[in-house]
Amino acid sequence: MAKNRKRTKIVATLGPACGTKELIESMMESGVNVFRINFSHADYADVEERVKIIREINEKRNFNVAVLADLQGPKLRVGIMAEGVELEEGDTFTFTTEKCEGTNKKAFMTYQNFPKDVQKGEHILVDDGKLLFEVIATDSELNVTTKVLRGGPLKSKKGVNLPNTKISLPALTKKDKKDVVFAIGLDVDWIALSFVRTPEDLIQLQDIIKANTDHKIPIIAKIEKPEAVDNIDKLTPHCDALMVARGDLGVEVPMEKVPLIQKRLVLKAKKAHIPVIIATQMMETMIENQVPTRAEVNDVANSIMDGADAVMLSGETSVGAFPLEVIKQMRKIIESVENSPLISMPETYVQCINERFISKTICHQASLMANSIDAEVITTLTDSGFTAFHISSWRPKSNILVFSSNRRILAMLNLLWGVKGVYYDRFVSTDQTIEDINNLAAERGYLNDGDYAINITSMPVKKRGMANTMRITEYKKSNK
Repeated sequence: MAKNRKRTKIVATLGPACGTKELIESMMESGVNVFRINFSHADYADVEERVKIIREINEKRNFNVAVLADLQGPKLRVGIMAEGVELEEGDTFTFTTEKCEGTNKKAFMTYQNFPKDVQKGEHILVDDGKLLFEVIATDSELNVTTKVLRGGPLKSKKGVNLPNTKISLPALTKKDKKDVVFAIGLDVDWIALSFVRTPEDLIQLQDIIKANTDHKIPIIAKIEKPEAVDNIDKLTPHCDALMVARGDLGVEVPMEKVPLIQKRLVLKAKKAHIPVIIATQMMETMIENQVPTRAEVNDVANSIMDGADAVMLSGETSVGAFPLEVIKQMRKIIESVENSPLISMPETYVQCINERFISKTICHQASLMANSIDAEVITTLTDSGFTAFHISSWRPKSNILVFSSNRRILAMLNLLWGVKGVYYDRFVSTDQTIEDINNLAAERGYLNDGDYAINITSMPVKKRGMANTMRITEYKKSNK
């Protein structure tokens, strides 16, 4: 077999801690496949500069590292608080939509419809659930009176979660719409939508993308609300990937339920043939420490063994003291566990007769055949990335090489498990094209004399149609 390569992808969040070109390049060398821009804390000029650096390094080093724009969404917060506010269990506390400096009696709530939406008996969580309140009364205009169930310090601009409340705030805020247009202008490779609840949230984002570019920019649905978990079968047809955003999800639902929800969401993504990212607090202690805890190592390993396409780092790379070290540690964990025979993937094949039926069938059969004959590599030519998504979702043991003349597609595919993109712009006869791509695979160390390759193409190649052909090739160096 060819040398094992890291197949689970690493998403790293940009921030002050990885500000230099040298450090960004080192992180890319060490295993970062996608850089995330967190628009909750983004300065446009700074973002523009970082994206330019990533693209320059891609060109210089022949990398395909992708850029992911992560929208803030309707994140609710308290306003400015006075210093040293401490709440005690049993206290009466008021949330108001009237601007004020917060005290131990009241705090400003940024969400203006809050008094209308909230109902007596519902719970309010603040600062990732550190503080817990129960609604006693609401005047439906300005003030919501609560009882403190779990006290502690209440600081400025802390996040608010309403797990029981049907909020009327749209998934795309005014800020998000502005950020989307800016991100499209940067030619980002993926856009993530926070606090998705319904398919309409995703359709609204698709419409904004279509109105501002001719390019397809794939969408990641961030699953962090109970409604999204309940609606998951309705959401997957309208997005291109899922993110299990365990931070807010672990506040919105009881945290002990998150592990099984994570496993369920990974399975849903695999059956929909879309990638899934596991995010939040994966190696949180490495924000300050040079090594992760044993529990964090287990968490990353278990996420990979569940079937995650990618694992994501947030504060560890954006504000942490050891952004490069955390990438290296994560890579070690990935390479240690991702080829384990203990990992099993769903074998379900949904027979859906549509215009993609032949392509889907070929991708499935190519993956089965590759495992059966111990093929070193599966190659595919693509203009849209469709075959890459499907081959990746079947998790073949072979390496997956995807050839395209569209560099945007190659970067987008860099999020997918096991997929390695190669630029190729010669579209001649089918025979010549397969010979070309097998030689390119050999040059990159994926094929040796006598190895088997499974080649997926469309015939005739020049028409660049949907995949309709699978060929098994025994590679011979003399072919060169």
